[in-house]
Amino acid sequence: VQLVESGGGLVQPGGSLRLSCAASGFTFGSYTMGWFRQAPGKEREAVSVISWSGLLYYADSVKGRFTISRTNTKRTIYLRMNSLNPEDTAVYYCAAAKGSGVYTRENQYGYWGQGTQVTVSS
Repeated sequence: VQLVESGGGLVQPGGSLRLSCAASGFTFGSYTMGWFRQAPGKEREAVSVISWSGLLYYADSVKGRFTISRTNTKRTIYLRMNSLNPEDTAVYYCAAAKGSGVYTRENQYGYWGQGTQVTVSS
C-alpha cells in the first residue's frame, strides 16, 4: 500500500495550493479518504474527508476555503486550499479508511502517507 502526497510548499497569506494524493495497493473505490494536518506542537487533526460515495466533511476552520475531491479512475484525491493563512501551516497527511462512512478520528484510518509540508508565510 502506498499513499504519496504532493503539492505542498511555501505560499504567501491569501494564496492557494492544491495537494494531491496518489494511492496504490488497495481497492481505492471502497475506501473513505481523508486529509489530516499536524502543526508544530499540536495534535493531528482531520481537515477534510470524502467517502467513496461522495459524502464530505470539512473542519470548521477550513469550511469555505478548502475543497476535497477524488478521481477514482486515477486513484487520486485532491485538496484545493484557498485563502491560506499562517494558521494553516502544518504537515498535511493523506489517509485511507476502509468503509463508507465519514471518519474523522485518526484511529479509523489504516493507511497513511508520509506527509507534505505546507507553510504560509510572507
